[in-house]
Amino acid sequence: MATETSSAGPADAGDSGALAGLRSRFEGPNTVGNSRGFWVGFLVAVLALAAYPFVVGSYQASRFSLFLVYAFLGLSLSVVWGYAGVLSFGQVVFFGVAGYTFGVVSVNFATPAGITGAFLVGVFGGALMAFVLGYFMFYGGVRDVYVTIITLVSTLVLHTFMAQTAGDEWTIGEAALGGFNGMPTIPNLAFGVGGASITFNSMTFYYLVLGLLVATYLGLRALVNSDYGRVMVAVREDEDRTRMFGYDVERVKLAVFTLGGALAGLSGVLYAAWGNYMSPGVFELTFASLPVIWVSVGGRKTLLGAVTATVGIEFFRNSLGGELAFVIVGVLLLVFILGLPGGIVPWVHRTYVEMRSDGATPEPPEASAEVSD
Repeated sequence: MATETSSAGPADAGDSGALAGLRSRFEGPNTVGNSRGFWVGFLVAVLALAAYPFVVGSYQASRFSLFLVYAFLGLSLSVVWGYAGVLSFGQVVFFGVAGYTFGVVSVNFATPAGITGAFLVGVFGGALMAFVLGYFMFYGGVRDVYVTIITLVSTLVLHTFMAQTAGDEWTIGEAALGGFNGMPTIPNLAFGVGGASITFNSMTFYYLVLGLLVATYLGLRALVNSDYGRVMVAVREDEDRTRMFGYDVERVKLAVFTLGGALAGLSGVLYAAWGNYMSPGVFELTFASLPVIWVSVGGRKTLLGAVTATVGIEFFRNSLGGELAFVIVGVLLLVFILGLPGGIVPWVHRTYVEMRSDGATPEPPEASAEVSD
């Protein structure tokens, strides 16, 4: 079974029992960063992100919150592809279905309680779509590249379908799907009931997304380093061998695929609430390819790589703008696939660890970030 190398064990030797026990839940062979130094850096990064709106203002904070929203989409593919070995071009399917579901429900029930319900229904809709698609694929014997093809076709089908929903017959209650014009009247995100509720504006929405992202990242670290996470990695490495040990490979893949759908759905709901808008553009091939680029560049076998590459690439792409940005991002993908196939975060981590080792020489970028049991 393949695992990532680490600079330290589950807990450093000087940690107290309580701290060591807490860290051990989030550390293991399947994640980068299992040292006290990593957690100090992680805390500094979170505090810096928390201070960011006070430095740049509410407009830039709102803009940056979009990149954090996309990070959930990147994490969804990292879990599905990086840890279970299922390359999916359909994460935007669950993203879009959840966003549209949130839009339809929230427009029809535009109260804090209704919008809270729309949030939950939207995330559930993304997970349900992934479950249904995954069930027929995995229990139907579809494997390897054929899964990628089916998810890609699903994306194209939904794009074609949603583009044709401009007529009045595609109005659900008060919510008009709008075809290529999209749904422009989605309300801001709100949680609560009546007076005991909060509606999120640009600043509070930023902190909501940041808090959810940190919690999601930590939760996924705990998952992939658990016994179930090791089974996920075993499925990625060798399905037949894992099946011989008595594990239900199809069930594991379906569960991980559904989890990926829920994460993509969460991203889609937050996206719809951020822009108060949804359109068939979320199902376009260019957008469908972006999660693959984020995860490939950051390192598909590391959660940290998915987050950092998503935020970094989208910040760069949004700042540059235009078609040139897509060209540069495409070139970036080719460079990393050919020169650094493991992704930048595992390479940086491995190089740092080896430079700290006495007498060690950093491996070339082409070297694997894994060791075999």
